[in-house]
Amino acid sequence: MNTGTPSIEINEVGPRDGLQIEKTFVSTEEKIALVDALSDCGFARIEVTSFTSPKAIPALADAQEVMRGIRRHPDVIYTALVPNIRGLERAIEVGTQEMNLVMSSSETHNRANLRMTRDQSLSELTSILRAAQGTSTPCNVSLSTVFGCPFDGDVPVDDVLRLAHQLAEAGAAGITLCDTTGMAYPTQVAALCETVLRELPGLPITIHLHNTRGMALANAIAAWQTGVTRFDAAAGGLGGCPYAPGASGNVNTEELVHMFECMGVKTGVSLQPLLDIVRGLPQLVQREFSIPLLAAGHRLATHQPPAWLAEKFGPADGVHA
Repeated sequence: MNTGTPSIEINEVGPRDGLQIEKTFVSTEEKIALVDALSDCGFARIEVTSFTSPKAIPALADAQEVMRGIRRHPDVIYTALVPNIRGLERAIEVGTQEMNLVMSSSETHNRANLRMTRDQSLSELTSILRAAQGTSTPCNVSLSTVFGCPFDGDVPVDDVLRLAHQLAEAGAAGITLCDTTGMAYPTQVAALCETVLRELPGLPITIHLHNTRGMALANAIAAWQTGVTRFDAAAGGLGGCPYAPGASGNVNTEELVHMFECMGVKTGVSLQPLLDIVRGLPQLVQREFSIPLLAAGHRLATHQPPAWLAEKFGPADGVHA
Protein backbone atom coordinates (compact mmCIF):
# COMPACT_ATOMS: atom_id res chain seq x y z
CA MET A 1 0.00 0.00 0.00
CA ASN A 2 1.26 3.50 -0.82
CA THR A 3 2.53 5.54 2.16
CA GLY A 4 3.60 9.13 2.78
CA THR A 5 2.42 11.66 0.21
CA PRO A 6 1.57 9.43 -2.75
CA SER A 7 1.74 10.55 -6.35
CA ILE A 8 1.07 9.01 -9.74
CA GLU A 9 1.90 9.76 -13.38
CA ILE A 10 -0.83 10.07 -15.96
CA ASN A 11 -0.09 9.47 -19.63
CA GLU A 12 -2.67 11.21 -21.83
CA VAL A 13 -3.35 8.95 -24.83
CA GLY A 14 -6.37 10.71 -26.35
CA PRO A 15 -4.56 12.33 -29.30
CA ARG A 16 -3.44 8.90 -30.53
CA ASP A 17 -5.54 6.12 -29.05
CA GLY A 18 -8.62 8.31 -29.07
CA LEU A 19 -8.54 10.14 -32.39
CA GLN A 20 -7.42 7.12 -34.42
CA ILE A 21 -10.86 5.53 -34.12
CA GLU A 22 -13.02 8.64 -34.63
CA LYS A 23 -15.06 8.83 -37.82
CA THR A 24 -14.48 12.57 -38.21
CA PHE A 25 -11.02 13.52 -39.44
CA VAL A 26 -9.45 16.04 -37.08
CA SER A 27 -7.25 18.47 -38.99
CA THR A 28 -3.52 18.77 -38.41
CA GLU A 29 -3.96 22.24 -36.93
CA GLU A 30 -6.65 21.01 -34.54
CA LYS A 31 -4.51 18.08 -33.44
CA ILE A 32 -1.60 20.41 -32.71
CA ALA A 33 -3.86 22.76 -30.75
CA LEU A 34 -5.21 19.82 -28.73
CA VAL A 35 -1.74 18.57 -27.81
CA ASP A 36 -0.58 22.09 -26.96
CA ALA A 37 -3.56 22.59 -24.65
CA LEU A 38 -2.94 19.22 -22.98
CA SER A 39 0.73 20.14 -22.53
CA ASP A 40 -0.31 22.96 -20.20
CA CYS A 41 -2.27 20.60 -17.92
CA GLY A 42 0.69 18.87 -16.27
CA PHE A 43 0.79 15.40 -17.82
CA ALA A 44 3.87 13.23 -17.46
CA ARG A 45 3.48 11.99 -21.02
CA ILE A 46 1.27 12.68 -24.02
CA GLU A 47 0.92 10.06 -26.73
CA VAL A 48 0.71 12.37 -29.72
CA THR A 49 0.21 10.12 -32.72
CA SER A 50 1.02 6.86 -34.49
CA PHE A 51 3.64 6.26 -37.18
CA THR A 52 1.63 3.44 -38.68
CA SER A 53 0.97 3.39 -42.42
CA PRO A 54 -1.52 6.12 -43.40
CA LYS A 55 -3.46 3.45 -45.26
CA ALA A 56 -3.92 1.49 -42.03
CA ILE A 57 -4.86 4.51 -39.87
CA PRO A 58 -5.87 7.40 -42.15
CA ALA A 59 -7.01 9.47 -39.15
CA LEU A 60 -3.34 9.85 -38.15
CA ALA A 61 -1.82 10.18 -41.61
CA ASP A 62 -0.34 13.55 -40.59
CA ALA A 63 1.83 12.09 -37.81
CA GLN A 64 5.07 13.81 -38.79
CA GLU A 65 3.40 17.19 -39.38
CA VAL A 66 1.73 17.04 -35.97
CA MET A 67 4.90 16.02 -34.15
CA ARG A 68 6.82 18.79 -35.88
CA GLY A 69 4.15 21.39 -35.11
CA ILE A 70 3.49 20.87 -31.41
CA ARG A 71 4.91 23.20 -28.77
CA ARG A 72 7.19 21.16 -26.52
CA HIS A 73 6.72 21.62 -22.77
CA PRO A 74 10.00 20.79 -20.95
CA ASP A 75 8.23 18.66 -18.32
CA VAL A 76 6.26 16.52 -20.79
CA ILE A 77 7.55 13.44 -22.62
CA TYR A 78 6.02 13.24 -26.10
CA THR A 79 5.47 9.66 -27.23
CA ALA A 80 4.11 7.90 -30.30
CA LEU A 81 3.16 4.41 -31.39
CA VAL A 82 5.52 2.76 -33.87
CA PRO A 83 4.71 -0.59 -35.54
CA ASN A 84 8.02 -1.32 -37.29
CA ILE A 85 11.53 -0.04 -37.90
CA ARG A 86 10.39 2.34 -40.65
CA GLY A 87 7.92 3.82 -38.19
CA LEU A 88 10.71 4.15 -35.65
CA GLU A 89 12.85 6.01 -38.18
CA ARG A 90 9.99 8.39 -39.07
CA ALA A 91 9.29 9.06 -35.41
CA ILE A 92 12.94 9.77 -34.57
CA GLU A 93 13.19 12.19 -37.52
CA VAL A 94 10.64 14.49 -35.87
CA GLY A 95 11.95 14.32 -32.32
CA THR A 96 9.68 11.75 -30.69
CA GLN A 97 11.07 11.23 -27.19
CA GLU A 98 9.67 7.79 -26.40
CA MET A 99 8.19 5.01 -28.50
CA ASN A 100 5.21 2.85 -27.68
CA LEU A 101 5.22 -0.62 -29.23
CA VAL A 102 2.15 -2.84 -29.21
CA MET A 103 1.29 -6.51 -29.43
CA SER A 104 -1.48 -8.67 -27.98
CA SER A 105 -1.03 -11.29 -25.30
CA SER A 106 -3.78 -13.39 -26.91
CA GLU A 107 -3.16 -15.11 -30.24
CA THR A 108 -6.46 -14.40 -31.98
CA HIS A 109 -6.57 -10.70 -31.11
CA ASN A 110 -2.98 -10.26 -32.28
CA ARG A 111 -3.81 -11.86 -35.63
CA ALA A 112 -6.97 -9.77 -36.04
CA ASN A 113 -5.42 -6.48 -34.91
CA LEU A 114 -1.87 -6.74 -36.26
CA ARG A 115 -2.23 -9.38 -39.01
CA MET A 116 0.59 -11.39 -37.40
CA THR A 117 1.01 -14.29 -35.02
CA ARG A 118 2.34 -13.50 -31.56
CA ASP A 119 5.71 -15.00 -32.47
CA GLN A 120 5.90 -12.78 -35.55
CA SER A 121 5.01 -9.70 -33.49
CA LEU A 122 7.56 -10.61 -30.85
CA SER A 123 10.23 -10.89 -33.54
CA GLU A 124 9.21 -7.52 -35.03
CA LEU A 125 9.24 -5.77 -31.66
CA THR A 126 12.58 -7.28 -30.76
CA SER A 127 14.02 -5.84 -33.99
CA ILE A 128 12.59 -2.40 -33.15
CA LEU A 129 13.98 -2.55 -29.61
CA ARG A 130 17.40 -3.51 -30.94
CA ALA A 131 17.35 -0.66 -33.47
CA ALA A 132 16.17 1.85 -30.87
CA GLN A 133 19.02 0.98 -28.52
CA GLY A 134 21.41 2.46 -31.05
CA THR A 135 19.56 5.78 -30.86
CA SER A 136 19.18 5.90 -27.04
CA THR A 137 15.43 6.28 -27.54
CA PRO A 138 13.43 4.41 -24.86
CA CYS A 139 10.67 2.07 -25.99
CA ASN A 140 7.72 1.07 -23.87
CA VAL A 141 5.76 -2.03 -24.88
CA SER A 142 1.99 -2.20 -24.46
CA LEU A 143 0.67 -5.73 -24.05
CA SER A 144 -2.95 -5.76 -25.19
CA THR A 145 -5.73 -8.06 -23.91
CA VAL A 146 -3.84 -9.14 -20.76
CA PHE A 147 -7.11 -9.15 -18.79
CA GLY A 148 -9.17 -10.90 -21.43
CA CYS A 149 -9.61 -11.32 -25.17
CA PRO A 150 -12.94 -10.81 -27.00
CA PHE A 151 -12.17 -13.93 -29.06
CA ASP A 152 -10.30 -16.25 -26.69
CA GLY A 153 -11.76 -15.25 -23.32
CA ASP A 154 -9.42 -15.26 -20.33
CA VAL A 155 -5.74 -15.07 -21.20
CA PRO A 156 -3.40 -17.32 -19.16
CA VAL A 157 -1.23 -15.31 -16.78
CA ASP A 158 1.74 -17.42 -17.84
CA ASP A 159 1.33 -16.12 -21.41
CA VAL A 160 1.43 -12.53 -20.18
CA LEU A 161 4.48 -13.16 -17.99
CA ARG A 162 6.36 -14.98 -20.75
CA LEU A 163 5.88 -12.09 -23.17
CA ALA A 164 6.69 -9.47 -20.55
CA HIS A 165 9.93 -11.24 -19.63
CA GLN A 166 10.97 -11.67 -23.26
CA LEU A 167 10.30 -8.03 -24.08
CA ALA A 168 12.09 -6.79 -20.98
CA GLU A 169 15.11 -8.92 -21.85
CA ALA A 170 15.01 -7.50 -25.40
CA GLY A 171 15.34 -3.98 -24.02
CA ALA A 172 11.85 -2.65 -23.26
CA ALA A 173 12.08 0.40 -21.00
CA GLY A 174 8.64 -0.34 -19.53
CA ILE A 175 5.60 -2.56 -19.90
CA THR A 176 1.97 -1.45 -20.12
CA LEU A 177 -0.72 -3.91 -19.07
CA CYS A 178 -3.72 -3.17 -21.26
CA ASP A 179 -7.38 -3.90 -20.60
CA THR A 180 -7.98 -3.41 -24.31
CA THR A 181 -11.68 -4.23 -24.39
CA GLY A 182 -12.76 -3.45 -20.84
CA MET A 183 -12.92 -7.03 -19.57
CA ALA A 184 -10.90 -6.52 -16.37
CA TYR A 185 -12.24 -6.58 -12.82
CA PRO A 186 -10.53 -5.31 -9.63
CA THR A 187 -9.29 -8.50 -7.98
CA GLN A 188 -7.98 -9.72 -11.32
CA VAL A 189 -6.17 -6.42 -11.89
CA ALA A 190 -4.62 -6.53 -8.43
CA ALA A 191 -3.45 -10.12 -8.82
CA LEU A 192 -1.79 -9.57 -12.21
CA CYS A 193 -0.19 -6.27 -11.19
CA GLU A 194 1.26 -7.84 -8.03
CA THR A 195 2.66 -10.73 -10.06
CA VAL A 196 4.22 -8.54 -12.77
CA LEU A 197 5.71 -6.11 -10.23
CA ARG A 198 7.25 -9.05 -8.39
CA GLU A 199 8.50 -10.76 -11.56
CA LEU A 200 9.97 -7.60 -13.11
CA PRO A 201 11.30 -5.53 -10.20
CA GLY A 202 12.51 -2.07 -11.17
CA LEU A 203 10.81 -2.06 -14.58
CA PRO A 204 8.17 0.70 -14.88
CA ILE A 205 4.70 -0.80 -15.15
CA THR A 206 1.77 1.18 -16.58
CA ILE A 207 -1.90 0.21 -16.48
CA HIS A 208 -4.15 0.96 -19.47
CA LEU A 209 -7.85 0.71 -18.70
CA HIS A 210 -11.11 0.91 -20.64
CA ASN A 211 -14.52 1.57 -19.13
CA THR A 212 -16.63 -0.74 -21.30
CA ARG A 213 -18.27 -2.39 -18.30
CA GLY A 214 -18.05 0.52 -15.87
CA MET A 215 -15.13 -0.79 -13.79
CA ALA A 216 -12.23 1.38 -14.97
CA LEU A 217 -11.96 3.56 -11.84
CA ALA A 218 -12.31 0.57 -9.53
CA ASN A 219 -9.61 -1.20 -11.54
CA ALA A 220 -7.37 1.87 -11.26
CA ILE A 221 -7.67 1.79 -7.48
CA ALA A 222 -6.89 -1.93 -7.47
CA ALA A 223 -3.73 -1.35 -9.54
CA TRP A 224 -2.62 1.61 -7.41
CA GLN A 225 -3.00 -0.35 -4.18
CA THR A 226 -0.46 -2.89 -5.48
CA GLY A 227 2.10 -0.16 -6.19
CA VAL A 228 1.40 0.76 -9.82
CA THR A 229 1.86 4.52 -10.25
CA ARG A 230 1.63 5.00 -14.02
CA PHE A 231 -1.75 5.20 -15.73
CA ASP A 232 -2.88 5.69 -19.33
CA ALA A 233 -6.08 7.69 -19.77
CA ALA A 234 -7.90 9.67 -22.47
CA ALA A 235 -9.63 13.02 -22.06
CA GLY A 236 -13.37 12.59 -22.33
CA GLY A 237 -13.00 8.80 -22.52
CA LEU A 238 -11.91 8.92 -26.16
CA GLY A 239 -10.98 5.65 -27.83
CA GLY A 240 -12.32 2.14 -28.20
CA CYS A 241 -11.59 -1.14 -29.93
CA PRO A 242 -13.02 -2.26 -33.28
CA TYR A 243 -12.92 -5.89 -32.11
CA ALA A 244 -15.05 -5.42 -28.97
CA PRO A 245 -18.79 -5.08 -29.65
CA GLY A 246 -20.19 -2.30 -27.49
CA ALA A 247 -16.78 -1.21 -26.27
CA SER A 248 -16.47 2.28 -24.87
CA GLY A 249 -13.29 4.29 -24.74
CA ASN A 250 -10.39 4.62 -22.34
CA VAL A 251 -10.83 5.56 -18.71
CA ASN A 252 -11.69 9.28 -18.62
CA THR A 253 -8.62 11.29 -17.70
CA GLU A 254 -10.67 13.92 -15.90
CA GLU A 255 -12.41 11.27 -13.76
CA LEU A 256 -9.09 9.61 -12.91
CA VAL A 257 -7.55 12.95 -11.92
CA HIS A 258 -10.59 13.95 -9.87
CA MET A 259 -10.73 10.62 -8.04
CA PHE A 260 -7.07 10.48 -7.11
CA GLU A 261 -6.91 14.14 -6.10
CA CYS A 262 -9.92 13.59 -3.81
CA MET A 263 -7.97 10.75 -2.21
CA GLY A 264 -4.94 12.98 -1.60
CA VAL A 265 -2.88 11.39 -4.37
CA LYS A 266 -0.97 13.92 -6.43
CA THR A 267 -1.42 13.59 -10.20
CA GLY A 268 0.39 16.72 -11.36
CA VAL A 269 -2.58 17.46 -13.64
CA SER A 270 -4.67 20.63 -13.31
CA LEU A 271 -8.30 19.60 -13.47
CA GLN A 272 -9.99 22.83 -14.57
CA PRO A 273 -7.92 23.37 -17.75
CA LEU A 274 -8.46 19.70 -18.55
CA LEU A 275 -12.24 20.09 -18.17
CA ASP A 276 -12.10 23.06 -20.53
CA ILE A 277 -10.46 20.81 -23.13
CA VAL A 278 -13.04 18.07 -22.56
CA ARG A 279 -15.83 20.60 -23.01
CA GLY A 280 -14.58 21.24 -26.56
CA LEU A 281 -14.25 17.58 -27.61
CA PRO A 282 -17.80 17.15 -28.99
CA GLN A 283 -17.16 19.94 -31.48
CA LEU A 284 -13.68 18.60 -32.28
CA VAL A 285 -14.85 15.10 -33.23
CA GLN A 286 -18.41 16.01 -34.23
CA ARG A 287 -20.33 13.72 -31.91
CA GLU A 288 -22.06 13.90 -28.54
CA PHE A 289 -20.42 12.91 -25.27
CA SER A 290 -21.86 11.91 -21.91
CA ILE A 291 -19.44 13.19 -19.28
CA PRO A 292 -20.88 13.17 -15.74
CA LEU A 293 -17.97 15.04 -14.16
CA LEU A 294 -18.30 17.85 -16.66
CA ALA A 295 -22.01 18.15 -15.84
CA ALA A 296 -21.65 17.91 -12.07
CA GLY A 297 -18.27 19.58 -11.53
CA HIS A 298 -15.76 18.90 -8.77
CA ARG A 299 -17.23 17.20 -5.70
CA LEU A 300 -16.71 20.40 -3.68
CA ALA A 301 -18.38 22.64 -6.25
CA THR A 302 -21.13 24.42 -4.28
CA HIS A 303 -24.42 25.93 -5.39
CA GLN A 304 -26.72 28.65 -4.16
CA PRO A 305 -29.38 27.26 -1.83
CA PRO A 306 -33.07 27.87 -2.60
CA ALA A 307 -34.07 31.49 -1.88
CA TRP A 308 -36.90 30.40 0.40
CA LEU A 309 -34.44 28.95 2.94
CA ALA A 310 -33.27 32.40 4.01
CA GLU A 311 -36.84 33.65 4.20
CA LYS A 312 -37.87 30.74 6.44
CA PHE A 313 -34.77 30.25 8.59
CA GLY A 314 -32.79 33.49 8.24
CA PRO A 315 -29.05 33.71 7.48
CA ALA A 316 -27.23 30.38 7.55
CA ASP A 317 -23.97 31.76 8.98
CA GLY A 318 -22.47 29.43 11.55
CA VAL A 319 -24.89 26.61 10.82
CA HIS A 320 -23.24 23.22 10.39
CA ALA A 321 -24.69 19.92 9.34
